[in-house]
Amino acid sequence: MTTSAHAIAHHSLDLGPVTVFYREAGDPRNPTLLLLHGFPTSSHMFRDLIPLLADRFHLVAPDLPGFGFTTAPDRGAFDYSFDGLAQVMAGFTTALGLERFALYVFDYGAPVGFRLALAQPERVTALISQNGNAYEAGLGEDWAATRRYWQEPTAENRAALRPMLSLDGIRWQYTHGVADQSRLAPEAWWLDYALLQRPGNDEIQLDLFGDYASNIRRYPDFQAWLRHARPPVLLTWGRHDPFFIPAGADAFRADVPDVEIHMLDTGHFALETHAEDIAGLIADFMTRRVVG
Repeated sequence: MTTSAHAIAHHSLDLGPVTVFYREAGDPRNPTLLLLHGFPTSSHMFRDLIPLLADRFHLVAPDLPGFGFTTAPDRGAFDYSFDGLAQVMAGFTTALGLERFALYVFDYGAPVGFRLALAQPERVTALISQNGNAYEAGLGEDWAATRRYWQEPTAENRAALRPMLSLDGIRWQYTHGVADQSRLAPEAWWLDYALLQRPGNDEIQLDLFGDYASNIRRYPDFQAWLRHARPPVLLTWGRHDPFFIPAGADAFRADVPDVEIHMLDTGHFALETHAEDIAGLIADFMTRRVVG
């Protein structure tokens, strides 16, 4: 029995105290795309996208510490911050021998990916952002409760964020702004919910909610990288995302005049409804702007 090179393989890579689970497909001799997921999901969000691109690209999608099937130390024994997540991903790309790659970033994956780019800009061939924000203008009104926690990190304000970890809260992130919800696979939010129920994970997630403020402080650095490194940039943005609104996509124009922006009629998890559209946009963009 033979296995197609386009099929998704599932691996784990030991990096000291962290074992990173990742999905991989495609020929490593082809241009690599590093796919970085967001909250509250994992590399599972790329399950439909990867097979659509594996015939011409090498795709690698890791689970961040605290998410999916990556294993990491308990809270208190590991730095569950965006700096900490980026350090693990830097070690992951080095251990896997990914010398050059295009970044596909979504939600939390954006500040992680931007940190990778700042640390080693020569490794990043392009940026593809699916609602991966780098501008204050992109933060929607649904950040209000989180902003209160940043301003006053009290137990009460921390507890007010817990509904986002509930099954209803996670389901809402998938369904909000999606006109035809019959296209959504319910196992997506059930898997996210189940994995977030691991002992101690709720506190890890609340810590990351709090540390997201560090990303906003780094926005000027992320923007400077875009402005000076001038990577090819493609944005595939769910226009009904309540967290990262379309103004965040438009803001890229200030630093990347030739940015390519495509607004999709969907919500936060655009791949759940528009994987084929996004795959087509990526293939065209990479062929024109990166592979040549």
